[in-house]
Amino acid sequence: MKRTAVTEYGTVRGMQGCDARITVYKGIPFAAPPVGENRWKAPKPPKAWEGEKECYTFGPIPVQDTPGMGDDLYCREWHVDCDLPMSEDCLYLNVWTPAKSPDEKLPVLIWYFGGGFQWGYTAEMEFDGERIASRGIVVVGVSYRLGAIGFMAHPELTKEEGVSGNYGFLDQKAGLEWVVRNIAAFGGDPDRITISGQSAGGCSVMNQLTCEENFDKIKGAVILSGIIRFPQAERDKDLFCPTDLDKAEKKGEDFLAYLGVSNIEEARKLDAIFIRDKYAKYRDDHQTMFVGIKDGRFCVGDPVERIINGDCAPCPIITGNTKDEFVFGGMNMVERSVKDTLDAAMDKDPSRKFYYYSFGPDIPGDDNPGCFHSCDLWFWFETLLKCRRAYQGRHFDLARQMCNYISAFVKTGDPNCNDNDGTPQTEWKTYTKEQKGGLNFTGEGSIAI
Repeated sequence: MKRTAVTEYGTVRGMQGCDARITVYKGIPFAAPPVGENRWKAPKPPKAWEGEKECYTFGPIPVQDTPGMGDDLYCREWHVDCDLPMSEDCLYLNVWTPAKSPDEKLPVLIWYFGGGFQWGYTAEMEFDGERIASRGIVVVGVSYRLGAIGFMAHPELTKEEGVSGNYGFLDQKAGLEWVVRNIAAFGGDPDRITISGQSAGGCSVMNQLTCEENFDKIKGAVILSGIIRFPQAERDKDLFCPTDLDKAEKKGEDFLAYLGVSNIEEARKLDAIFIRDKYAKYRDDHQTMFVGIKDGRFCVGDPVERIINGDCAPCPIITGNTKDEFVFGGMNMVERSVKDTLDAAMDKDPSRKFYYYSFGPDIPGDDNPGCFHSCDLWFWFETLLKCRRAYQGRHFDLARQMCNYISAFVKTGDPNCNDNDGTPQTEWKTYTKEQKGGLNFTGEGSIAI
């Protein structure tokens, strides 16, 4: 197996995965550290290096509340390590590749993690890309800045670069551009890139899809539980529907006053952990978060509306929801949001290809969690063996099939495929407004809708 790759900035050495047919590169820098004067600026290119850079460990996770400090559902599920290295210097990506040479031109899947744009990291154990890579795909996990450090706008910052905020989205975009320029060295095809993410990661996919500079780079998209609208909740409305720049700038001014500084120069001298801790209190006191905005440059409108209108990369899309996430008054708000979006898009152009799913198997555990938001991640990545729950053989069968579907989609733009024994998997029909086709993923397998 080929364990080295020559990027535009230098040579990187990866390591054998648990599957010896896969090479894993962890912690490859795709941008310069966004620290000091680079705090609250668009990402800049990293410095080149000489010799081989050993990429054996994940880069530091973005600045955020320390993971694994509580006993909530997500701390029990995967945020189990409270000692993960954390730093503003977090712009690194990871690559899983089955390629034996750089000329194989394998399809590429980019993954953006979720976490409300406040939490999350590429090193989460459910995001291990090895099983997808084993199906002949190069998998890339891209990190990005979070919270106030990743998304704060301010008039002074706007004056510096003509726009401000959305630094986390610009990090993701820089990661995509790095992949376009460098993925051939890992055996990937820069002309066959699918982007994917879940929750805020799915929302990130929509933002990248609807950025005009990305239209020619993206050939497919996977939006897992990412199309979400809560019109009755202002905090969640801001989270999933970008606000205007002037409103975001005013919030940035308010936050700087909360930090006890009077300008950006002073704010850039503050310790990042101090900012994190003050922001956590600010977030709770004001019931608001720093998230994506309509900055007029990267984001020129609501990504959902732009997807509906076709103002996005022209590519097929997988999207859907879990059965029990965000249910209010008996209604699954994610399912409603997804289907409303697909129906509206079909009204505009019925020829577009959307593949809808609903994830609803029984999830074991004495906490009786139901099909909670994010529980499907173990299945898409086929990483159930890392989970603490007592999954049974049928769950592993479903995970294998779901991983097959998403892998086939990355390869061809169509998720339909055979199972590992050569038998056809349940047909996944495209969604239409009349038939609303798709798949239900259940504890007994995949069932056509």
